[in-house]
Amino acid sequence: MIDAMPGDIFSRGQVLNNTYEIEGVLGRGGTGEVYRAINQITGRTVAIKALNSQFSGNDDYIDLMKREEQMRDIRDDAVVRYTECSRSDQGHVFLVMDYIDGPSLNEEMAARRMEPRELLIVAHRVAMGLRAAHRNGIVHRDLSPDNVILKAGSAEQAMIIDFGIAKDTGAGARTIVGNDFAGKYEYAAPEQVEGRAEKRSDFYALGALLLAAFRGEIPFAGATPGEMVRRKQQPLDTSDVQEPLKRLIDWLSAPDIAQRPASADEIVAHLDAMLAPKGRAARPTGADGPTAGRRMGWLLLPVLLIAATVAYFGGVADWIWPPDLPVAAPYRFEARGGSDGAALTGNAPDAETATMLAEAFAARAGARPVPKALTLAQGVPSHIWPGAVADLMDKSDGLEDWRIDVSGLDARVEGLAANSAARRATEDRLQDWARAAGFTLTTAISAGPRVLTVTAVSAMLDKVADCGPLAQNTTGDTYALGDSITVTGSVAQPATKDVIHSRLADAVGDRNVRIETTELNPDICTVRQVLPDLPQAGLSIWLGEGETGTANLSGSYHVDDNPIVEVHLPADVTEGSLWVVVVDNTGKVFNLLPNINFEEQRIDRLGIVENGIRRIRVLHSIDAFRADQRLMAMKISPTDFGKSEVVAILSRENLFDIRRPRDESIASFTEALAEIQADSPENITSVAARLLDSGP
Repeated sequence: MIDAMPGDIFSRGQVLNNTYEIEGVLGRGGTGEVYRAINQITGRTVAIKALNSQFSGNDDYIDLMKREEQMRDIRDDAVVRYTECSRSDQGHVFLVMDYIDGPSLNEEMAARRMEPRELLIVAHRVAMGLRAAHRNGIVHRDLSPDNVILKAGSAEQAMIIDFGIAKDTGAGARTIVGNDFAGKYEYAAPEQVEGRAEKRSDFYALGALLLAAFRGEIPFAGATPGEMVRRKQQPLDTSDVQEPLKRLIDWLSAPDIAQRPASADEIVAHLDAMLAPKGRAARPTGADGPTAGRRMGWLLLPVLLIAATVAYFGGVADWIWPPDLPVAAPYRFEARGGSDGAALTGNAPDAETATMLAEAFAARAGARPVPKALTLAQGVPSHIWPGAVADLMDKSDGLEDWRIDVSGLDARVEGLAANSAARRATEDRLQDWARAAGFTLTTAISAGPRVLTVTAVSAMLDKVADCGPLAQNTTGDTYALGDSITVTGSVAQPATKDVIHSRLADAVGDRNVRIETTELNPDICTVRQVLPDLPQAGLSIWLGEGETGTANLSGSYHVDDNPIVEVHLPADVTEGSLWVVVVDNTGKVFNLLPNINFEEQRIDRLGIVENGIRRIRVLHSIDAFRADQRLMAMKISPTDFGKSEVVAILSRENLFDIRRPRDESIASFTEALAEIQADSPENITSVAARLLDSGP
């Protein structure tokens, strides 16, 4: 029940017609409200549907309530029972009907994923209810998940309610059996949208509500009236629905009314056959009836006694009177399939059930079991146990090297899923099965693929790399289950690591992913993307401390430090031109060489040669800058914190035809560099880079 409100028609404790004591509100609609009440005379709990005062004086709505009350002539276990139509002392017209304790199908499908077999059972029950209504000339016209109640939460006790379309306030809802539109567009048949309704319109609604319950969402009927009409002319999309539920929905909801079942009887008969245990058939009754059979039995009794004596001593008594089956405790079922072969053992209550389980195993394993793989025995935990076990094999579909062990009402499933997503889907499917069947389930499912190639991982990494190629720290060609995958390289931002992990997580299965990348910044990565992938060929960058002149091997600097930078080349490299830049963390590129004060680029005219190395200093100490202010120098301040990168480019001819400014935007530099490479793709011969990291 829901909370009471000041404007409610009835209040808790109020007694209607000296009989029905209101206990609380069950729901509210546009035309009225539904209450739970107790009959003070009989003690029976009932539901009361009452019209608001503005509708209680409307002849159309009173007529509607009277027609709904006529449903009391229908006595069917799948239809709510109506008992009375009356008026309160305050003038409110109300209906009294059975109170059904249980969730609506709408509530159930919102709370959990419903299994296809459950929905087949719901369809069977609803079809039985429609059969009873249609035989009395009544078309529901408003069949939807909120008009189907699962008594005690059980699909086997589904019931149809609300034959009055009481939530519609337009004139088109004034009768139960009429031709004007009534119902909900999402579940209405094409002919209903056009203003026509008949018994087969209810079948379309049944198919649509089954599809909604399977997906757990209300179907989209369209945003405009024109779109609604167009959509109704197309079959419902059931591409994700499993057989045989898909086939049933397609049949019920055919846009062409002539393609739907002819009657509810036909649907019930179809579902009777579909839901019956495999291998079982009804036992035929003799043409002369049971009385004639008894007469013949008395005539044959002497013969049978003689035959039985002979049979007993002839060793065939077990065929005439089968011995009692042994009791199996626990009742077991064990099946497996995969690379090591397929096998089946366990128990079955009779030969027909053993055949059914063997057929289910053969369909799952792709191989038939050995004869009499299942031992006939008493002690089956419940009448649904064999069907549930067969369904369990179907629910494990998609697993490699699978194994199913069932002991009583405990089940265990092992196997290898294609990937992590497939494992989650399989485990969810199996847990839904366990809840519906009343089993305790454990799973031990590994996530594949069984073999994962380095090439496949590289292809995935290429799609998320944002700062040059990402590499794998491995010497092999494949990863086995349980191996670690270590990803190295550079990324533009911290979130990229999460993207990499997310990209690999489902695909790598049961393998550990380690992200050991270096986090740079988008500016550095933007420049790296336009640099050609070339060897350094002896070209390198040296970092040092301005105060001491010593090398800084880590590339880390702190406040007030004075970085110095040199480009090193073998002394015998004398041909070509050099261009050196710093990609700053402020969105700029600083052109260190050449610059406004030193325009020389030719290698043989730059730097000094010592011990076979040509050393070309491009960032100087503060002391050197004070002595010659044409030089470039820097001192770390708090505004410089972050990563920068020094890039040296060696080319055959001058890299750029014109002198570039001291500093420029990342976009300006990368655009110019890309154009140069497009015009002279062979000009650049080698590239070297070195990170400079500044912090507190």
